[in-house]
Amino acid sequence: MDPLSLKSLLLLLPLLGCCVGQGILPQGPVAALVGGNVTLKPLISYPPTVITWTFNGPNGVATFIDGTVTVEDAYTGRASLNSTDGSLTLSALKLGDSGDYIVNVITTRARFGETKLQVVEPVSDVIIKSNVPDAIEYNSTVILTCSAKGTSLSFKWINGSAPIVFDSTRITEIKTNSSSVLTIKNVLRTDLVGPIYCTASNSLTTKTTTTPFNLTVYYGPDDVTITPAKPPKFVQAGSTFNLTCSASSLPPASFTWYCNGTMIGTSSSVLTLDMIKAQGYMKAADYTCRAENPKSKRNVASPAVSFAIMEGISSVKIIGPTGVLIADNSTANLSCQATGGTVGDIDWLKDGKPLGPSSPRVVFAADESSILISPLQKDDNGRFTCRVSNDVSSKEADYNMQVVYGPEQPTITAKKLVEVNQRVELTCSAPSVPPANYTWKLNGTATTTTAAVFIITSAAYKDTGTYTCEARNIITGKTTTTSHNLSVRGEGTLDGLSDGAIAGIVIAVIIAVAVVVVGVWYYCRQKVPMSSPY
Repeated sequence: MDPLSLKSLLLLLPLLGCCVGQGILPQGPVAALVGGNVTLKPLISYPPTVITWTFNGPNGVATFIDGTVTVEDAYTGRASLNSTDGSLTLSALKLGDSGDYIVNVITTRARFGETKLQVVEPVSDVIIKSNVPDAIEYNSTVILTCSAKGTSLSFKWINGSAPIVFDSTRITEIKTNSSSVLTIKNVLRTDLVGPIYCTASNSLTTKTTTTPFNLTVYYGPDDVTITPAKPPKFVQAGSTFNLTCSASSLPPASFTWYCNGTMIGTSSSVLTLDMIKAQGYMKAADYTCRAENPKSKRNVASPAVSFAIMEGISSVKIIGPTGVLIADNSTANLSCQATGGTVGDIDWLKDGKPLGPSSPRVVFAADESSILISPLQKDDNGRFTCRVSNDVSSKEADYNMQVVYGPEQPTITAKKLVEVNQRVELTCSAPSVPPANYTWKLNGTATTTTAAVFIITSAAYKDTGTYTCEARNIITGKTTTTSHNLSVRGEGTLDGLSDGAIAGIVIAVIIAVAVVVVGVWYYCRQKVPMSSPY
């Protein structure tokens, strides 16, 4: 067919197809990659007799007329037309191949179709760049640019595993054909926890940054606190007590300590008692800590904590009488002395129980540092304790008081009646400090026994008599006595009848019973009448 006739046909067929039928091509756009192939196939049921393909209006691509396929010069080697189904295949696609493709087909009637072809470049070289190497929280504006090669690109930002949400005010996005610009004003530490990824995509390919992007956001110091937050009112000097300052900060904060507003010469996060004492601080004071971020230059103070340093009680001793103390005659002054620290309270105890001015004999000093007991009595024997304490420590000392007294009236513990040959013990006791010495007399005559217990291994009748116990205190020189009467009886006289006596009684009872029985029998026999033999 000559060129003039072909051109006329190309102009005429769209008009015929428009009038007869449309929609024989799939709805576009149809996407294909640069350098790749694409096939556009009309939806027809019968073999065509005429096929024409045009691009962006009247620009011819290929035709099938009178059984001959013709490809336009511009598509030679890149386009092919299937005369059986009317499909057009384009290869070695170029970006310039993008556009509208129209097909006109005559089978049993004229048909027309139109679709759009979009030739795209694959996505590649996805990278993220920042306007700053690092950022400072609340101060910096961070601009991240994600760029990529390719056509018809769209972008998505990911922080860790979650999409970044744009709020149109502080966090915004500006898109171009080849990039996405993420702007974060007054950046927060949570905005870029990371890692940050950028994904670029078009209708056929998707690429994500191969290397995750991280941007350090410096922050703090926040939450500047001192531990312990509530120390005791008084802290014992020389103890392991210390103050620790902490803050949430990146990079880590540096610290400065203050006492009542005056700087203490240390930059450590820990303030020890030795550091405080080196500055001469002992009285109650307010301590604060200031934390500074070397990047943001922010300087934040902690709440103040208050306490005083107090020396603990080092030792306690009681000074008391060293001579002999005699009841109802001597006086005792006990003095409690403490070394080191500030004395707070002094408490006295007697045998572990609180000692108070319960008797006019016991007089306490105004500061309770000493007690005067006058006169001493036997009940004052025992352990006296002085306990000295302050707000940080407590120490105590003991003094053992020994008051000489007695002996008091002795008592003898023994039986008054014993049988011959029995063992006898007479025990004499008399309260006395020191313990009394004992001697014994029998019927006024001294014995050789000088112990508290007088022992008779086998009692005899001669041991009957009055036993006198004499108790003597070698310090007081006092002697007291008491007596006890002992009677020695014959064997068996105290415990009941002897075996012989018991046997005699039993025999006598048996004989008496037998006599009674015989008597009764004889009496009954005399009362029975005799019958006459006649």
